[in-house]
Order: sequence, then structure tokens, then C-alpha cells
Amino acid sequence: MGKYGNLAQDIVRNIGGKENVISLTHCITRLRFKLKDESKAKDDVLKNMDGVVTVMKSGGQYQVVIGNHVPEVYAEVTPLLGLEDGASRQEEEAPSGNLFNRFIDVISGIFQPILGIMAACGMVKGLNALFVALELYEETCGGYLILNAIGDGLFTFLPLFLGYTAAKKFNMKPMIGLVIGAIMCYPSIQGSALSTGGEALYTLFSGTMFESAVYTDFFGIPLIAMDYTGTVVPVIFVVYFASKCEKFFGKFIPDLVKFFFVPMLTLLVAVPAGLLVIGPLASFASTVIAEAVMSVRDFSPMLAGAIVGLTWQILVIFGLHWGFIPVYINNIMTNGYDNVMMPFFACTFATSAVVLAIFFKTKNKHMKELALPNFISGIFGVTEPAIYGILLPLKKPFIISCIVGGIGGGFYGAFNFRKFMMGGMGIFEFPAMIEPDGGMGNLIVAIVGVALTMVIAFAATMALYKEEPAGAQGVAGSEGAGAGSAGAQGAKSQGSGAITRRLEIASPMAGKVLKLETIHDDAFASGVLGKGVAILPEQGEVFAPADGVVSTLFPTLHAIGMETDGGAELLIHIGLDTVQLEGKGFEAMVSQGERVKQGQLLVKFDMDYIMAQGFCMETPVIVVNSDDYLEVAESKEERTLPGTPLLTIVQ
Repeated sequence: MGKYGNLAQDIVRNIGGKENVISLTHCITRLRFKLKDESKAKDDVLKNMDGVVTVMKSGGQYQVVIGNHVPEVYAEVTPLLGLEDGASRQEEEAPSGNLFNRFIDVISGIFQPILGIMAACGMVKGLNALFVALELYEETCGGYLILNAIGDGLFTFLPLFLGYTAAKKFNMKPMIGLVIGAIMCYPSIQGSALSTGGEALYTLFSGTMFESAVYTDFFGIPLIAMDYTGTVVPVIFVVYFASKCEKFFGKFIPDLVKFFFVPMLTLLVAVPAGLLVIGPLASFASTVIAEAVMSVRDFSPMLAGAIVGLTWQILVIFGLHWGFIPVYINNIMTNGYDNVMMPFFACTFATSAVVLAIFFKTKNKHMKELALPNFISGIFGVTEPAIYGILLPLKKPFIISCIVGGIGGGFYGAFNFRKFMMGGMGIFEFPAMIEPDGGMGNLIVAIVGVALTMVIAFAATMALYKEEPAGAQGVAGSEGAGAGSAGAQGAKSQGSGAITRRLEIASPMAGKVLKLETIHDDAFASGVLGKGVAILPEQGEVFAPADGVVSTLFPTLHAIGMETDGGAELLIHIGLDTVQLEGKGFEAMVSQGERVKQGQLLVKFDMDYIMAQGFCMETPVIVVNSDDYLEVAESKEERTLPGTPLLTIVQ
């Protein structure tokens, strides 16, 4: 068992076991499961695991966000499921979700297996272009030739790779998909090769955007001259059709000869259909989309760029950005550049700058520890950890990053910002922005856009993101002072010589301590109801966290309000949405208005019953009037017991 073996086992167990898994892939930060029954997965448990950032459900996938070390976790999870890398239990998988979700699932499933190598090859290609532009060596030298082959190989023969991954996605034998991709790259049937044979026999669709020359035919059927090397869409559609052919022939071909007859018949039907009909139609569809997108850009390139920049991170959160990756790739392969989707480049640096500002502004030690590595990760193009771990929980910084991403996207749209080669992420994309003739104008636009975006994002965050006064930080970091009694007052703050009141609030129950912003209730997680923590209880008992009065006892008994002798107004909410149980599973041991002592039993609850009804047991313990105080500091312990210090309130 490797470093992440225990985490892998916990993930498999809490997604419903390997029997509940149809397939598994991963991208840069997420494990992407396709489950038989998502209701069997324990969202609350998974989200609170050490090593798991969050859980998302989108595009027909159950996504467990891990972070930058997702490949290592994936490697540990895969053997536990009894699946080969990227494989699926084919006989069990069926289309699910609406048409849009299924489309996103297909696109992401096809591209995810080659994302890493695409980025690697793109970086080599970009660096090679940069070194030539800097005159470190000539394009005619052998070193350039070999490095260019490394960078260009995958992109030139992209249909081979997509044929293989698409075949796996469509539950067809992968080697048939690979062969189809190879056929579509076969030199003698490419449009450029056909056109060298002489004059065109005739032209189809003359005078339209679909105008196509015909140089030969297939037994009388016109073969439209197309170049499929480096393309994306045609091979995916051809392989999809081939997967249907394979299943059809597999139904009646005898087992004795099925091994070679099914592939042969599949190729004999699918390839001619693909080259004569499916491939051209798919290319025409891409032409229509490109024309539609360009018409928007013709109306206002700045507006088009701003829309891309504004919405890109929202698409990333739900995994919907995959639906637009083919547009980006298709533009580069057919036009030699992309200027439609590239305004999203601003979002990467908007996110990074917001996180950097939080690093400088926050006094929270834990937040500082998170911010710096997430800033570095964002600069290198991986922003999901920053989005999920910092920006979304804080909300306002996420909004700032989206708005500034829109501003940067508008700038890029206005200056026709382009990328000429695929690959690379973050700062490693800069070489791909050098113009093919060595011109640096586009690269300058890229750099200015990054600088503009980062300056605005940093300044906006410093101005608009508010945190508690720095004076409370020294107390938040102090250890042990006043911990002996819930309600201790008059402690002296260290370092400044100032006298502050400090109230110690004890834990009302035994369990795991959770960050409030991580729980599955937006109102509590946002802090709008008050600051504090949450506890995942281990026993069904709630004790008084301080001396005071039971100010509120809800009729449903799922929540208790207290006013402590020190003036703090507390709320203990047992589980989330448990008001719907209407008191079932709860037993009150005190009454509203009753005076209680710290450690006195307040409520009993049946954890097994509550969880059996499908409710999350995360229990917020918050200071409702936290705005009256300088700081509400939480315990650094991962687990707590009744009576042990949980919150320190500084006035």
C-alpha cells in the first residue's frame, strides 16, 4: 500500500464500494467517477476526509476533488475497483442524465486520458519556438527538428489518440478506434494529397461556406477532400458510429470467427461511411460553430472575451469547461491559432492574484498556509485547489476573481489575443503565444493582460476583502491561557499590554472538529449566521458549553440557543436540515428559560435514526453575536470532548 492507500480505501468505501462504480477517470485535480447510484455515496463523509477538497456532481459524474496529487490517489484507487486504467464495466454502463450532461461526460472522458501528455508536448513545442525566437539555435538544426517532433507528434496524429480514448468511452475495442484514427491520418486520402492528383472533378456546395472540391470517388460516391490530421470532432463521431457497428455485428457473427470478422466488418462499414459522410458533416458542423462564434466576435471582440473570462471559473467548478475544449483545439488545428477561448487565460492569473492578496492580508495562520502554495499552483495553471479551498468558502474573493477575469478577458478580446500552439499551462503557455513568424506583439499583449489582471485583482481584494482586526491575532494563536474554565474573563493579551476580555467556550459534545466553511449548509458555512465551528458527533448527547440560560429551545428540539454569563449568544444546531424530523429522534433534558451549568446534559439524540433518515450530522456551534467581538478563535484540535476548550472569544 502506497502513501495514499488509506485515503483510497476510504474513498472507495464511501462512494458505495467498488460494486457501485461503473468507471473512473481523473483530470488534473479530480477523481471522476461514474456511479450506478449516486445516493449510495456519502457526500458528507467524503468532503470531510483529510486529503479531499470537496465533492461535485456534474455532467453525469461524481467528482471527488483531491488537488495536485490526484494521479497518486488515482493509482491507489484503480486496483481497489478491479478496473484497468480508465476502463469501465461495460455491460453495466448506460447513458444517464440529460443530453447536455451526457455530452459533457463524453467530451471529458475522451480528453482526460491524454491531457497530461498534451500539456507536456505543448510545453516542449512552445519552448522550442521560444529558443528559436531568442536565436539560441536555427530552425534548420537537428536539435530543433527532434524537439519539434516531440512537440508536434501528438497533435499531428491526434485522431489516433482520440480514436483510442473515444473507443474506450464508447465501449468499443480500443484497437479498432486506434486503427480508425490511423486511417483518417493516412497520407494518400488527405485532402492535400488528393488535390495534387490534378484538377478537381467537380465542386460541391459552390458559393457557400461548405464549398468542397471532389478529386476522386468511392465507387461513384464523391469523396470530399478533407485533411483530418490534427482534427478532433470527425474521429469522435466516426468512432461512435463504429461502436454501434461493432455491437450490431457482434450479435450474429458466430463466436468461432467473431475475433476477426467483427473488426473487419466494422471497419468495412464505418470507415467508408466516416470518410464519405460522417467526417465531412462533422467538419461542416465545426464550420457552422466557428462562423457563429466569429459573428459574435465580429460584433464585439471585447464583449466576447469578457463573457469567456467572466464565466470560465464557474464552468470549471462544475466541470462544464470540457464542452468548450474541442472549440479551442479545433481553432488551433484548422486556423493555426485560437482567439475565441483564449480570453480564459486571464482567469488563471486573476485567481492567483486574489489568493496572493489574501496571503498578505489575512492574519489567520491556517489561511496563510493555504494561500501561498495555492498561489504558486495557480501561476502554473492549476486553479481548482485555490477555488475550492479558499475562494468559494470566502465567497467575495471568488466573485472578485470572476469579475476581474471578465475584465482581463475583455482586454484580450479587444487586442485579438491568440495562442498558436496547444499545450502548457499558466506561465508555461507564454511560448505558445509567440507568432509563427517570430513576432512578439501577441506575446506582449499576453504579458500586459496578465499584469493588468493581477494588479486589478490584487488591489480589489486588498480593498474589498475584510477580516477581523489584527489585534485579535495574538490571542487567536495563544495556547492554553484561560482554558480551565468556560467563562474565564479578564485575561491579559500578550505582547501589547492591553487588557481584553476572553471567554472560553467548551465543547458541547464529543466528535471531530470541522471548519465551519466546509459544512454542507451555505448559510452556516458563509458565516452569515455567526462565527464558530462544527462538530461531527460521535455520541448522541449535547452538554452545556458554558454557564448561562437556555434562551431558545426549538419545538423540534434540533437546535438550542444559549446566552452565557459572559454575554455570548450561542447556537447549537444538531445536524443539518434536521428540523424536517419534527422532533423525532430528539429528547430534551432541559426547558427554555432554564438556567444551566457548564457540562449539564441538554439534549439526547438518536444518531443512527437521524442518519438512517438521510440527514447529515454535522453540528454547527456558532456565536450568533460574533460581530460584537474582536475575534472568535477556534480550537486547533482535530477532535474534541465535552468540556474541552472549543472556542475562544476575544472582546
